[in-house]
Amino acid sequence: MPDNHKQPKKDDAVIGGQSPPPVEGAVLGGIEGVKRRLWNPVVEVRRAAVEEALNYGDTGLDVAIQALKDESKQVQRFAYRLLRNREEQKVKQALQQYTPWDLVERLAEYPGYQGMHATRFANRQVAEFDPNIGITDPIGTAYAIRWTYEPEEDAIAKLASLLEDPEATKLEALIFGMWSEEVYTASPPSVVNALVNAKNQLSNLKAVFIGDIPSDECEISWIKQTDLSPILRAYPQLEILQVRGGDGLEFCPPVRHDRLQALIVETGGLSRTTVAQICNLKLPALEHLELWFGSENYGGDCWVESLTPILDDLVFPNLTYLGLRNSQFANEIADAVVQSPLMNSISVLDLSMGTLSDEGAEVLLNSPVVNELDILNVSENFLSDETIERMSQLEVQAIARKQKEEDEDAYLNCRYCSVSE
Repeated sequence: MPDNHKQPKKDDAVIGGQSPPPVEGAVLGGIEGVKRRLWNPVVEVRRAAVEEALNYGDTGLDVAIQALKDESKQVQRFAYRLLRNREEQKVKQALQQYTPWDLVERLAEYPGYQGMHATRFANRQVAEFDPNIGITDPIGTAYAIRWTYEPEEDAIAKLASLLEDPEATKLEALIFGMWSEEVYTASPPSVVNALVNAKNQLSNLKAVFIGDIPSDECEISWIKQTDLSPILRAYPQLEILQVRGGDGLEFCPPVRHDRLQALIVETGGLSRTTVAQICNLKLPALEHLELWFGSENYGGDCWVESLTPILDDLVFPNLTYLGLRNSQFANEIADAVVQSPLMNSISVLDLSMGTLSDEGAEVLLNSPVVNELDILNVSENFLSDETIERMSQLEVQAIARKQKEEDEDAYLNCRYCSVSE
């Protein structure tokens, strides 16, 4: 009878041969070992454990489903990719509850810009702040403070009235939509200063939108901005910062912010200096980066080299959504982004509102990593019906609404970005 009493059983610890032991000392075999490795602090170890779990039948499948709730979005995303084509009912139910990306509102055409104020912000309905009504829903509603063709002091007074509300300390989302024809400004320093000075009264503020001014009130290129770094310093708990208008926009000096998850910059012309300042921000929690580049006629002097810190140096390595929108160099972006290591982790690539042609789309169609995305948004570019049909055959959800017609007076090969003036 063979002497196998010393052979390891499936749940025994296994001592490796000449390889050094892992950080936790010993590796458990079988599904229990997989479960143990899912507690490992190293993301790569947890990813490997999720993949191995699928070798253990229903029990392993349950483990992989649980990984959809891992604290790391990279692990969640990896588990989603492994599970999304499975037919088991419990997998389908789990995937229905899984949201790899939160700000679905950002896929709308000109979100809250063309002809109307924002109606949703930070996954909340927007309501104009009325001092006579006060704050009735501080968590589920984004309150807007706006003024049009009125003295700047009126906005300060409205903010002061809001701060007097007993619910102000619970408020989570706030919008400023100031506009003055005389000074052509969306966020004058005095308003930014007032918001900074209110940091103790707005101690629960998680989302701020500066410059909610639709096109029927003023052109986006007219909106003047200022340095917004003071807001990041004043609100360390902030999760979403959205800004409209690129003229005068700064993030200087560089700031570290440990909780900011979404940075949205809408412009008709974004300078390479501002992009460099953004890339110098230390934002370890950033998952959503959205930049509107705009036209060189309105200060948009970026080119694909401006994106090297984002695409190659991975200054924001935890992105789930990458929006490089409203660009005059969309073909060059497509070529660069498919070579970026970010494609291994993001869920959404948004190249909408730009100058993407069939030539640029061919790069996307021929890249295997594009099929690993959840969503590819190429709306409002210059794609032919044939190219759109080919994109519909991808495994990714391809959004290709409202393609534009070439204009011989346009900037580049008769193509133009959607939002400039």
